[in-house]
Amino acid sequence: MSLSIEVPQQLSLPVDRRVQARRLTVILIALLAATSLLSLASGATGTSLWGALADLVAGRELSRLDRIVLFDIRLPRLCLGILVGASLAVSGTVMQGLFRNPLADPGIVGVSAGAGLAAISAIVLGALLPPVLRDLVGNYLVPVSAFFGGWGSTLILYRVSTRRGQTSVATMLLAGIALGALAGALSGILVYVADDNQLRDLTFWGMGSLAGATWTKVLAATPIVLAALAVTPFIARGLNGLALGEAAAGHIGIPVQTVKNTSILTVAAATGAAVAVSGGIGFIGIVVPHLLRLATSPDHHSLLPNAALLGASLLLAADMIARVIIAPAELPIGIVTAVLGAPVFLWILLKRHGAISL
Repeated sequence: MSLSIEVPQQLSLPVDRRVQARRLTVILIALLAATSLLSLASGATGTSLWGALADLVAGRELSRLDRIVLFDIRLPRLCLGILVGASLAVSGTVMQGLFRNPLADPGIVGVSAGAGLAAISAIVLGALLPPVLRDLVGNYLVPVSAFFGGWGSTLILYRVSTRRGQTSVATMLLAGIALGALAGALSGILVYVADDNQLRDLTFWGMGSLAGATWTKVLAATPIVLAALAVTPFIARGLNGLALGEAAAGHIGIPVQTVKNTSILTVAAATGAAVAVSGGIGFIGIVVPHLLRLATSPDHHSLLPNAALLGASLLLAADMIARVIIAPAELPIGIVTAVLGAPVFLWILLKRHGAISL
């Protein structure tokens, strides 16, 4: 079944706004390229990206330390940062379009709550698993558990909010709040029985980090994230139409239920994969769509790809700050995104003079 959604021409932007959006896309591509280079060049070690590039151009062999730092530490961290940042930003954009609420974020569909509970369970109760299963999963017990926990909570939420083939967005919102509260209570019980080492792991996972980036994690997350992002162009017209309301969108020919189903599954896949490999990172999914709407327009044809670019750039910038601000130690990236994102979000609210409708 094709996901292509036809919407009348009046829902498209004027030509000048589309040109403006394309120009912004070019700027964001350049910004992502610049932040990527700076990310490769930043770190606590003395390894220099520019020196390594000079050696490669001159035909000299890189030292063993330079190869390890650049290709086994910084490059997979860069790739993972791009994937996570793009996933969170696009998921937030889709959620805000689906719920027609600028305060919505990926956590509203229960992905973050389910992933967090599953990850905490893996950290606290992982030692109780059979040795064969522990050896099979290895060091990836927490991310694997987080991914399936996020998917499981989303499926439960979808089941609760769907009746006779129709998904109620309002029911999903309320059920998501209830599910988040339940997951928080169960997580609190597990935290209470955790020992000191487990509490440290729980704290750092909850604040998010790209420090554990490996090529295995990158290869595991890439197909899921790319598949989710590839679906977004097919729901852009539908999200534009939903801005008019579900009834109006249905009258102009938008398959509302298909848009809902696709949006929910897309967010579950993208956010589940991101949370699984990086832990809890906040504010990217809320702030990025707001910034882009202020810069251009609410048209999802340009908003979604630009969100992916800006989300990746912002997360890489936050990761660089986390690495160098207290080097050689490292801050959890979730702290940096919260410190930077909260004031920006408050500034956006003040700039709009409280015009955001709840």
